Amino acid sequence: MRYIVTITIALKEGMLNPEARVIRHALTNLGFPTEDLSTARLFRVTLDAADAAAAREEGARMCERLLANPVIHHYTIEVT
Repeated sequence: MRYIVTITIALKEGMLNPEARVIRHALTNLGFPTEDLSTARLFRVTLDAADAAAAREEGARMCERLLANPVIHHYTIEVT
């Protein structure tokens, strides 16, 4: 069966995020002050799997092998 696996990868709490710092500064300069801002990467992968649990497992393996660095990133997986 075909599934869409949505993977969101973000930096763990406490990790420096210069991209978010620059965006937050720019938003403040444009009149949109924010208390905090973080960034994340989103991947949507379409794949064939036996069931939703197998699709989630495949997404987790993708993260562990390539998409995320477990030392600095955390990730969430949604299967539809």
